Amino acid sequence: MTGFGTSAALLGRPDVGLLTMTEMAGNAGRIAACVDIPVIADADTGYGNPLNVIRTVGAYEAAGVAGIHIEDQVAPKKCGHMEGKQVIAADEMAQKVRAAVEARTSPDFVIIARTDARAVEGLERAIERARLYRAAGADVLFVEAVVTEAEAAEAVRAFPGVPLLFNWAEGGKTPPISLSRLCELGYRIVIFPISTLLAAAAAMRGILHEIATAGTPSAVLRDVPSFGEFTDFIGLPQVREVEQRYAAQGYGPGSETGGSGGGNV
Repeated sequence: MTGFGTSAALLGRPDVGLLTMTEMAGNAGRIAACVDIPVIADADTGYGNPLNVIRTVGAYEAAGVAGIHIEDQVAPKKCGHMEGKQVIAADEMAQKVRAAVEARTSPDFVIIARTDARAVEGLERAIERARLYRAAGADVLFVEAVVTEAEAAEAVRAFPGVPLLFNWAEGGKTPPISLSRLCELGYRIVIFPISTLLAAAAAMRGILHEIATAGTPSAVLRDVPSFGEFTDFIGLPQVREVEQRYAAQGYGPGSETGGSGGGNV
């Protein structure tokens, strides 16, 4: 679950720290409830000091996600590929990571430590920060917004045997690197957080333009799922099956036992 996409979808605003922890955790819970695969969720800065981080971990665990990543930006944070970011002291972030690790109730809940220091302090310092966060107990490291493939490779080489996450952000600071190449470099997790968001925006823009110019979307409907296909996709057949399974028997209007006192409303 992307913070960038959550801010765009829930608020229609850019990812500049406008969402609260409860809004983010709530969205994560809705996503986790709809899929049967593990969900990694953006938890921004942890929403405060180590005490806030402890509450954040509890909320996201309760939401049913598999893991979260927290970052070392100053609040209010910004999208990792925007300009003007600032970072907190490395020791302060290490304590937040330690608090997150100690707060989880399940050892399977994954804590991903993200550093945004590349844009502020350079790659070498970002790697030093990541080492500190690993020592604090982070399961996975996330060096955000490297600017070349060579930097992406250097980040992996700095942490042999440690799972690293790569953020594939279209149009961001990091160049497009193929998934196969990232696997060769040694990345264990690759996220594509905004691909579907951008595609959906383009599709909606096209449909609305067609409605505005032609008065109907008919000409472009061949490119979209039918109404029935979409309702099947979001689970209508399962809903109908449950309705049939639990339908009351013998109490409907006109039934032998459903007289005037039947109680149907």
